[in-house]
Amino acid sequence: MRASRFFISTLKDAPSDAEIVSHQLMMRAGMIKRLGSGIYTYMPMGLRVIRKVEAIIRDEMNKSSAIELLMPLVQPAELWQETGRWTKMGDELMRVKDRHGREYAIQPTSEEVITDVVRSEIKSYRQLPLNFYHIQTKFRDERRPRFGLMRGREFTMKDAYSFDRDLAGMQASYKIMFDAYTRIFTRFGLKFRAVAADNGAIGGSGSHEFHVIAHTGEDALVYCPTSDYAANMEAAEALQTGERAAPAQELVKTPTPGTVKCETVAALLGLELSQTVKTIALTVETEKDGKVSKAYFMLLLRGDHELNEIKVGKVPGLANHRFTTEAELLEVYGSIPGFLGPIGTLQPVTVVADRTVANMSDFVCGANAADFHYTGANWGRDLPEPHIVADLRNVVAGDASPDGQGVLAIERGIEVGHVFQLGTAYSESMKATFLDENGKPAPLQMGCYGIGVTRILGAAIEQNFDDKGIIWPAAIAPFEVVLCPMGMDRSELVKEETEKLYAALQAAGVDVILDDRGQRPGAMFADWELIGVPHRVVIGERGLKEGKLEYQGRRDTEATGVAPADIVAFIQGQMAQ
Repeated sequence: MRASRFFISTLKDAPSDAEIVSHQLMMRAGMIKRLGSGIYTYMPMGLRVIRKVEAIIRDEMNKSSAIELLMPLVQPAELWQETGRWTKMGDELMRVKDRHGREYAIQPTSEEVITDVVRSEIKSYRQLPLNFYHIQTKFRDERRPRFGLMRGREFTMKDAYSFDRDLAGMQASYKIMFDAYTRIFTRFGLKFRAVAADNGAIGGSGSHEFHVIAHTGEDALVYCPTSDYAANMEAAEALQTGERAAPAQELVKTPTPGTVKCETVAALLGLELSQTVKTIALTVETEKDGKVSKAYFMLLLRGDHELNEIKVGKVPGLANHRFTTEAELLEVYGSIPGFLGPIGTLQPVTVVADRTVANMSDFVCGANAADFHYTGANWGRDLPEPHIVADLRNVVAGDASPDGQGVLAIERGIEVGHVFQLGTAYSESMKATFLDENGKPAPLQMGCYGIGVTRILGAAIEQNFDDKGIIWPAAIAPFEVVLCPMGMDRSELVKEETEKLYAALQAAGVDVILDDRGQRPGAMFADWELIGVPHRVVIGERGLKEGKLEYQGRRDTEATGVAPADIVAFIQGQMAQ
């Protein structure tokens, strides 16, 4: 490719709405152009990266015996209604009507469509296992699109769906896809981690997320440095350790004027924050025979811990909870927010204590009276044992690893892939069955596997950049090598050697671009450092007379002189590292 015949459009400064590094650099490098909120045009430079990402994915999916098809972007509402996701997906699902008033979804994912395809095509166990995949545009109506391609509304995703006759078969297909994903992200040249995860809105039994490690990542990844344990923050289990100590203090109703947060209570009383307990009040409404009833739950968490809402939703009875209103607080607790506690509620309340709280003694909690807290509170003596003890909190660094092999550490990551063991969550609701060896119908066991194709670009940049611009891993760079001739239009020697090297690299299968735009060296170098091409060769008349070309890797601080006769082999050696 010659730069004069390609489209290169770099910017000195990023647009003001570009918030994170990857967004800023992709805009400056001319890889994307904003069309609307969360919607981007992929410019030629950026599209080259996307196509390389897709090529690696296709290669590994095909090697894993997955079969490519292409499902529609617009899908009938009836399919989504069969699974209940027409309403469950909420406002992120874009709904449209055609001229006849029929409703459709603009797909965010394709479980319903692929299940519909398979239920009409698969009749016998002899046709299994199967794994279909496609690479297709998706749309999710994000409430607040931001960070460029990291959290846009329109994006490209590879999603695959496996179908098996039994649980063991599904788990085998899942392992095949897990291994394929490991190879894919390794080939991308990215530092990544696979972690156990919650299934979320997709449903099913077990899942793993694949995260690109980056300090700017929005997800916290939990792992044990001395074992193989890894999970995202939503799924990481916080264990209960040690024994509850015997009471050593008397229960005292202590004045704490204006202290509605555990931090201010602890500071006022001169205590560690870990000696305080915070209360979260939840309400669950149920309707039967036209009558609405309410159940009240009190969640207790240590003052220095954070609530994990995913874990809360798994506590029996709390799947459809909401926060208790101030009017309900006065009715049930006789108190305003900030002073709630488990001692002396006015109405029956289900107390759900985090494992750590259930193990505490002599703790501080709200007294259900404005400007007062109890100190020296103890289970069994001052209040009944909690109705439910559950894991409610986010783990913290230093917690015991659930596998018993050490303690936990935390790092930041960007989710770029997710694999799910769906089981029969979709096949049962959509009546997708096959005839087993005994001629009896059985539901298909399903797996689901997604990679955020366009999100890979943002994640790769967040992991690989410097003050000059992007540093692409070679496998997904828009070009592998850039040739930068000095005065090619003025020196016949430079022109001859540049064209010779350009042809030799092309013949060797190297994805090379020749910058023949005639720009000044400083401007030329700045463009390619910003764009992030991993290998650069400078061809100058003075260097040629000295018998050398200047090679510089994108991460190198200095150039290396290489003889023209050796340069192709030298570049190939650098690319192989």
